Amino acid sequence: EAKGFTNNALHEKHHISKAQLSRLRHNKGVTTCTIDRLCNLLECDISDIMEHIPDDNFF
Repeated sequence: EAKGFTNNALHEKHHISKAQLSRLRHNKGVTTCTIDRLCNLLECDISDIMEHIPDDNFF
């Protein structure tokens, strides 16, 4: 919002799916392609929009 992007603009003008936007709003997993696209649009580094929080998900 601070950069002037609305959900509609991200979807319609920048082709980020509504499903991916919903997943972002609800702290669910999103694709690296979506993260890359957002970093490019916002002119920021990945660490500006996300952080790693360790958990007990071991494979």
